[in-house]
Amino acid sequence: MSAVPETPDTISLERVYVWELPLRLVHWLIFLSVVVLSATGYYIGNPFFSGPLVMARIRTVHLATSIIFTLALLVRVYWAFAGNRYAKWSELIPLSGRRLKSLWKSTAFYTFLSREPVEYLGHNGLAGLTYAVIYFVGFVMVATGLALYTVDAASNSPMQFFAFLIPLFGGLQMARLIHHIGMWVFLLFMVAHVYFVVLYSTVEHLGIFDSILSGFKFEARTKGPKR
Repeated sequence: MSAVPETPDTISLERVYVWELPLRLVHWLIFLSVVVLSATGYYIGNPFFSGPLVMARIRTVHLATSIIFTLALLVRVYWAFAGNRYAKWSELIPLSGRRLKSLWKSTAFYTFLSREPVEYLGHNGLAGLTYAVIYFVGFVMVATGLALYTVDAASNSPMQFFAFLIPLFGGLQMARLIHHIGMWVFLLFMVAHVYFVVLYSTVEHLGIFDSILSGFKFEARTKGPKR
């Protein structure tokens, strides 16, 4: 009696809800805020055209956008505790062996030391750690911005409370320099982020590119013959 031939394994894609709506809103608010803050901040530091009340209006836009940016960061911190497992702090800071392994494998892939991408529904190890660093830089930007704002705030303004930040950053000039460097860190991160998303989308085809709009990604699962 001949053995029954086994059929080859088949690959199926399962649609999984990964990025919840608050996380997607925070992502786009931070992105748009960084664009506006960078443009207005660069002008404030280097005004390349003049006109009636131009500086005042641009500073107003910068201040209003910084409030949105700060609120978005605070919501992200809250969602690290209230969101699903893909939004948790444990997915950002690699403390477990699983996350450390993912950090090494994803770093090897991004640096072309490995051809195998890390199959992970949420953030892989490198992406999660990078986001954690970027959120930290974001709060540094908020702190330096508050320190710089105390110069223009009225002497009786509640914003003068943040004057204690000035010596912590080594003075206003150092705070301004850190603020400026932080802007370029964000801009460089945005360029690298787009590159890595396109790279992974090209290799995996699991919906990473449009997941930040829909919230859904696809998980590849192997279905083999029953034995």
